Amino acid sequence: MDEPYLITQAKEGNIDAYNTLVLHYQDLAYAVAYRVMGEGDSAADATQDAFVKAWKKLHQFKEGNFKAWLMRIVTNTCYDLLKYNKRRPQSSLDEMTEENESSKWLQSSGDRPDDQHDQAAVFNAIQDCLNNLPDDQRVVAVLCDVEGYDYQDAADIAACSLGTVKSRLNRARNKLRDCLRGFGELLPDKYR
Repeated sequence: MDEPYLITQAKEGNIDAYNTLVLHYQDLAYAVAYRVMGEGDSAADATQDAFVKAWKKLHQFKEGNFKAWLMRIVTNTCYDLLKYNKRRPQSSLDEMTEENESSKWLQSSGDRPDDQHDQAAVFNAIQDCLNNLPDDQRVVAVLCDVEGYDYQDAADIAACSLGTVKSRLNRARNKLRDCLRGFGELLPDKYR
């Protein structure tokens, strides 16, 4: 994929070029949004909104790291949706049903049932702890520890200084550690 060429073409209004960029980054954008939002439908909404915003603001993109620019839009969109949801809380239909299917995509059909159960327990514990972090700490934890961005890229995406990322990440990791200790009895032995 020739990213600079596609960006130039998209800036000139070529929707096919932009769609190629979307297809290339949609899984990464959704993964970041999912970890920040903590729920699949909200993450899908945030991802879609972010790509629409990126299309509208593409003319503002200058030379540089397009992925970091795009992930910054994704995280800012997540912030906006989290703020909106705090002002207008809603109940999810998934939460009202007995079976919540939102984490099924993480499970491999090749695993044994007890392995699937263990993986689901760990995933749910981590996601619950992530959901309880303040928004700014959750974003840097997702960017650095889940998505694997280095500190500088995370700082660029989160629009803050390198020191702020390190500080937020340290606080987030401490809170996650303390939170996960509370799940010790629920987690399988190999994860304690």
